Amino acid sequence: MEVTARVVRLELAETFVIARDATDFADVVHVALSHEGVTGHGEGAPVDRYGESAKSARRFVEEHAELVGNDPFALEDIGERLAAVPGEQAAKAAIDAALHDLQGKLLGMPVGRLLGLPRSGPPTSWTVWLGDPDDMARRAETAASSYRRLKLKLGGADGLDVERVRAVRGVTDLPLMVDVNEWWSLEEALENLAQLAELGVEYCEQPLPAGHEGGRELKTRSQVPVYVDEDCHTLADIMSCAEIAHGINIKLAKSGGIREAMRMVQAARALRMGVMLGCMLESGLGIAAGCCVAPLCDHVDLDGNLLLRDDPYPGVELVDGVQVPSLAPGLGVSARG
Repeated sequence: MEVTARVVRLELAETFVIARDATDFADVVHVALSHEGVTGHGEGAPVDRYGESAKSARRFVEEHAELVGNDPFALEDIGERLAAVPGEQAAKAAIDAALHDLQGKLLGMPVGRLLGLPRSGPPTSWTVWLGDPDDMARRAETAASSYRRLKLKLGGADGLDVERVRAVRGVTDLPLMVDVNEWWSLEEALENLAQLAELGVEYCEQPLPAGHEGGRELKTRSQVPVYVDEDCHTLADIMSCAEIAHGINIKLAKSGGIREAMRMVQAARALRMGVMLGCMLESGLGIAAGCCVAPLCDHVDLDGNLLLRDDPYPGVELVDGVQVPSLAPGLGVSARG
């Protein structure tokens, strides 16, 4: 197979703010795999938090292109070869997505059907980025007309996180989730979550820093289910996550792709854990790959493409709050002409 990679910059419609940083764009890597005159495409969204960048992802693909081999259906063998090289999970996710896209195109079938899964999953939450309470409430009220669930970014380090949620709850009855991005101490988490339970928050994502020694205590004492994100990357992490959380957040950029994500879902289910599927700031190409896994999950946060000024890979459709993939072969999205 012929393998190529390039860096693509995605411009956001608005500045996106979380506890760690703020950004107006996201750089991703796009991978193309060609076989017998057919080309599959995949996207990986590298995470600075894990020492990855779009440039390092592209370099990984270019330096290890031979590991893809010549059989686009040999997913197990390809996955094992790529997994033997540490790091660069987003690059591996892009390759994995491109392989699935190529398979679907070669067979004339949508990837979801190849995997034997329903076409659509739970409704996606809409992310309300971090701001002052009144501002978050205004943006949440606007989003409430189009979405069925809201995820609030917290971690303001100003003692106002509960007020942020209270302000949003004052303008909408939609289900609310919160994402703290590792910003609370154990004491803050216990105090805040007790109040958030009264406000009907369904779950809290990564309240403590990854690896925090208070994880087990928080799981035991928290009045709100705890889901981990930064603590959970691949299948190898699931067992330890079960000790500190009620659920996991799977992202293809961390897992390395669709195939590993599906393994993670099954392991989490065996441990009676909830499963959330998240995303980074991604185009429709990345979100289309996520849509393939979404039907297996309890909660879905696939709004990355909806935050862009102009999605270069349209094809995923938002229907009554649900991200629904195209019926076209492969991942079902094409580059905007």
